[in-house]
Amino acid sequence: MFLAATAGQIVFGLAAHNEERAKDGLDTLGLAAYLMSGHFLEALFENWESEFLQMGVFVLLAVKLRQKGSTESRPLDEPIESDEDPRLHAGDPKAPWPVRRGGLVLVLYENSLAIVFFAFFAASLALHAVGGFFKTNAENMARGWPRETFLEYWTSSQFWFESFQNWQSEFLAVLALVVFTIFLRQRGSPQSKPVAAPHDETG
Repeated sequence: MFLAATAGQIVFGLAAHNEERAKDGLDTLGLAAYLMSGHFLEALFENWESEFLQMGVFVLLAVKLRQKGSTESRPLDEPIESDEDPRLHAGDPKAPWPVRRGGLVLVLYENSLAIVFFAFFAASLALHAVGGFFKTNAENMARGWPRETFLEYWTSSQFWFESFQNWQSEFLAVLALVVFTIFLRQRGSPQSKPVAAPHDETG
C-alpha cells in the first residue's frame, strides 16, 4: 500500500507539476528530473516528517501519561512487561547483544525506538527544507524574482506553515485513537478492547 501510494504521488505529482510549468511557459520534466526536483522532495519529506514526529512523541508520552479506558494507555497502576530492568538479564545467552554488553550500549538500546523515530524526523525535516528551498528558487527563477538563501527559506512563514499544518493533523490522529478506543470497538483488532469490555477498562 505504501509503494502503491508513493507511485500514485509520483505519477500525479509529475502531471500536476508539468501543468504548472506549462502555464509558466517552461519545458516539462521527465520522470528522473522530477524525482530530483524540489516539488517532489518537499512533498514527500513534508509528510514523512510529521509521521515520524507523531510516532516518536507517542512512544515517549505513552511511557508516562495515562488515559483511563483507552487501549493505547498503559494500565493506570500496574507494571507491564516492558518496564522490567533489562540488566537483570545480562547473563541470559538469548538476550540481545546490547543487554549482555550493558553500559552506554544498553542505555542507547533501551531507548532506541524513540531515538530512531526522532532521528528520522530530523532527517525528514531537513530534507523537507532542502526540497522546499529548491522548489521556491525554481519558482522564483521562472518569475524573474531574486533567489532566496537557504536560511531565508528555512526561517520563512511558508516553511513553518507547511510543517505545522502536518504536525497538527498527526497529533489529532493520536488524540482520536486514544479517545475513540475508550468507547468504540472493532472485533478482532488488537487496537480494540474486547467488544463486551467495560469502557473504563484500560490497556
